Amino acid sequence: MKRVLITAGASGIGRAMGDAFAAAGFEVWVTDTDREALDHCPAQWHHRLANVTDEAAMASIIGEMGQIDVLCANAGIAGPTAQIEDVALDDFRACVSVNLEGAFIAAKYAAPLMKSAGRGAIIITSSTAGIYGYPNRAPYAAAKWAMIGLMKTLAMELGPFGIRANAICPGSVEGPRMEGVLAREAAAKGMTRDQVYKGYASGTSMRSFVEAKDIANMAVFLGSDGARLVSGQVIAVDGHTENPDPKL
Repeated sequence: MKRVLITAGASGIGRAMGDAFAAAGFEVWVTDTDREALDHCPAQWHHRLANVTDEAAMASIIGEMGQIDVLCANAGIAGPTAQIEDVALDDFRACVSVNLEGAFIAAKYAAPLMKSAGRGAIIITSSTAGIYGYPNRAPYAAAKWAMIGLMKTLAMELGPFGIRANAICPGSVEGPRMEGVLAREAAAKGMTRDQVYKGYASGTSMRSFVEAKDIANMAVFLGSDGARLVSGQVIAVDGHTENPDPKL
């Protein structure tokens, strides 16, 4: 049975990925920092409490797996919503650490197992913020752009070993995390939550937010044999973002 590791896999996009990979017949391993959310994952999944920035913990978990066919480097935090002069350096570093360093650490320890097997797929959850610049989101955009650079390098470096790497760039995803972004941006711009929501939705050609399952479905495809020659790609699942600066 193929095995998938999903970081931040106990809720949101990660949980949707777990459900989708399980339905596709994978043995699912998830890490998360939320113990309660882990406790609510299906009993047949392998649950591990770990922070993706803890190199020793991640090395131990991946070593315990012994086999890893698909890595979903999905962990991330939104970081502060503020103009650049109001962003604390510690907050910038924390955002970059979880998003970028977390993906790097997971890939670092998954790669040797994949090389030994002569196959594997690394899927990094970036963002449309990794494609466009986003006002008031400097730490997040910087981290997500860097994650795409990491993915492109992994695709080139690991391709000769039969390992593929791709990045999924979600747009605005319905859920608690996006609600926090909406609230912070509304406060920063002197707008209501609904006004900001409408601005984000109207900035896509399909006039819609996406759902976690949309991201999960793409991840399963990228981890499948059907995508055997898809590598080094940045794939947006966002309803086609036209304008990354939400306006009415």
